[in-house]
Amino acid sequence: MKGLKNSIGFILIACLVAGIFSSIAFADIYRYIDENGVMHFTNVPTSSAQDFKLFLREDRKTSTPSWYYRNKYDDLITDAAERFGVSFPLLKAIIKAESDFDPQAVSKKGAMGLMQIMPKNFKLLGLKDPFDPTQNINAGARYFKQLYERFDGKLALSLAAYNAGPSAVDRYKTIPPYEETEEYVRRVLKFYYNYKN
Repeated sequence: MKGLKNSIGFILIACLVAGIFSSIAFADIYRYIDENGVMHFTNVPTSSAQDFKLFLREDRKTSTPSWYYRNKYDDLITDAAERFGVSFPLLKAIIKAESDFDPQAVSKKGAMGLMQIMPKNFKLLGLKDPFDPTQNINAGARYFKQLYERFDGKLALSLAAYNAGPSAVDRYKTIPPYEETEEYVRRVLKFYYNYKN
């Protein structure tokens, strides 16, 4: 029983460590159960390798956690904010809501990069590499500025248009009654307030 408790504790610790360091070092975890029923774990099965079985496969595509990127792009955000006349806290809030600062993010609908630009807008925004942070932030800032001007400086409508598309906002004359869009606007405004203060 004691061995089982120790093993469970080790599993929890191993999972926590694997989660924290997944972006730093990739390692599959192997498990071996000895004749006493005690579980042994390793990322390098050396002795009795034939007895070790794959227990947890490390996801090589696991994105780096957002805390790593939180301030990494501040200089690029500052440059784009000044270039396109969008406030720094607002631009950063949009990026936080869109991708959680993951430059490799791809949505289910195909939006890409930090500001989740849709491929149909690449040419319009002069975006050649959606995963290049500088290009993506500049393209997203440019697009948001266009929407902001189109909706006469109404922030909530501009954010709704960024999420649901300007035609949806035109059709409803307000934030479209889509749960995703309503939640998106709330999230961006919350992040915006936090970054401003």
